[in-house]
Amino acid sequence: MDVAATLRRFGDGLLATSLAVAIAAAAWASVTEGDDGVDPVLVLQTAVAVSLAISLAFRRRWPFIALGLGIATALTTPDAPMDAPIPVVLALVVATFSIGSNTTGRSAWLGALGVALLVTIAAVRDLGPDQELNDLAVPAFVLGTPWLAGLSLRTRKEREAALEQVRQEQAGLAVAEIRARIARDLHDSVAHAMSIVVLQARGARRVIETDRRAAVDALDVIESTASEALAEMRSMVDVLREPGEAAALAPPPSLRNLDPLVARVRDAGLPVDVSIVGAPVPLPPGMDAAAYRIVQEALTNALAHAGPATATVVIRYDDDRLELEIGDTGVGPARARDAGGRHGERDRGRGLEGMRERVARLDGVLETGPRPGGGYLVHAHLPVRPISP
Repeated sequence: MDVAATLRRFGDGLLATSLAVAIAAAAWASVTEGDDGVDPVLVLQTAVAVSLAISLAFRRRWPFIALGLGIATALTTPDAPMDAPIPVVLALVVATFSIGSNTTGRSAWLGALGVALLVTIAAVRDLGPDQELNDLAVPAFVLGTPWLAGLSLRTRKEREAALEQVRQEQAGLAVAEIRARIARDLHDSVAHAMSIVVLQARGARRVIETDRRAAVDALDVIESTASEALAEMRSMVDVLREPGEAAALAPPPSLRNLDPLVARVRDAGLPVDVSIVGAPVPLPPGMDAAAYRIVQEALTNALAHAGPATATVVIRYDDDRLELEIGDTGVGPARARDAGGRHGERDRGRGLEGMRERVARLDGVLETGPRPGGGYLVHAHLPVRPISP
């Protein structure tokens, strides 16, 4: 069995038993040394002191019982408490320590008054004709120092508990943030891939009897898109298992790798025109990945909900911000909802929510909504500090 656990469980009981036996033995020794027989006053004094020692077994739960018996012991001890047998002094020391370490709030103030009363009693009993005022410091030191030590220990434990709670809350927030980030990434990558797969599958089914070559091309797009989505999902799972290895195998999304994404969307049947305004600058990795995901999600929504349309992507680099404009010339939100059903509306909503979360994390602004002339527009403003390449 663990020694520390054993002491925590049985230490107070062993201490109380040892002190009680020592006090009783000291009293018995004083009785056997004299010839006057048993003194009833000594028996009462010993009983009070032994009760104090026994109460220490419950000092953590009921510290005021030990303090009260300590005061009674100080009042009934035949000599001044500081001149009492060592086991009695030790019991008083443990009692004052227990008050400091096991009381809080109003109980702590009441305990401090009790300790002050005990010190006062000991000092008055110790003050005799041959004593000096400096000798008053002895009871204050012997009985007051353990109380201060217990108070310091309790304060430290409370501080450590508060810090541990803060750490747990921070860990919980970190886990929630990681889960939200993984959910956003999975939604963006999987929704994009599945939208292309579904559209290509529908097209292949329509032309499989009349244009076998077009159907085969659609199946090729389905295969390549699904393979890329599967590879990306595996890389995300690898990040959860082996972050270092996964980072080396799967580079993070970046606007520099936008061409394959646009090519897949074009292959799925949505013409996309990409324009870059301003000189591209290296971006912080988090912002670069978020910008890529915003473009990906906006194109995925256009692919899934716009119907027969075209799309434009404008990436504008300014001195202090990055702007993303992704628009389409589709059938509009109302007809898109009718075409996509509840699932399509819910999927678009999740995608927009994910974009808002990404933009908010970067202290940016996101504007989304239908265009006056038809279609849909996603406009993101991201404040940026370019980094050195």
